[in-house]
Amino acid sequence: MESHFFAYLYRLRYIERWSLMRNSVKENVAEHSFHVCLLVHALCTIANDVYGKKLPTEAIVTEALFHDTTEVFTGDIPTPVKHHNPNILRNFREIEQIAAERLVGMVPDSLQPTYRPLIEAKKANPEHARYIKAADLLDAYLKCVSELSAGNREFAVAKKQIEQSIEMLDMPEIRYFLRHFAPSFEKTLDELNEE
Repeated sequence: MESHFFAYLYRLRYIERWSLMRNSVKENVAEHSFHVCLLVHALCTIANDVYGKKLPTEAIVTEALFHDTTEVFTGDIPTPVKHHNPNILRNFREIEQIAAERLVGMVPDSLQPTYRPLIEAKKANPEHARYIKAADLLDAYLKCVSELSAGNREFAVAKKQIEQSIEMLDMPEIRYFLRHFAPSFEKTLDELNEE
């Protein structure tokens, strides 16, 4: 039987993010998912190598790869819309669940034990979800930094709001990343090459 599962996942590249904002550089959900995977890997590596934790990095990165897959059906609903009131958020979560069920339904039965937990990962492991959420916020923060560095003031308020959300997570891994890696995102290619 033919499955459309991966054909749908490849369509994540057509779903634009930050749709309410003027963007210097457009970003799609596929790019975002790649960035979140890179950042989850970094945060888990920092947690394990710097802070002595024992996180299963590869498992969390794999979960991160699928963290926004339902957006092939829902699109990327902007945060101010989703969080405008509790009813909208609750309804959106229900829509996400329906989208997840639809995606899982496309997977052949023999592969469902592998893909179902990845598509429904938000429920699976709260510690893993915390690192994925941290990477998701960090990617949004870095997008804001990049846009502001390009002279796009449209992202100034979003950056402040995301900084507050990051602070509320109270994760030393994020502070480490922000101290050691984030400043480079404000530099031009020439400035990066000078060092």
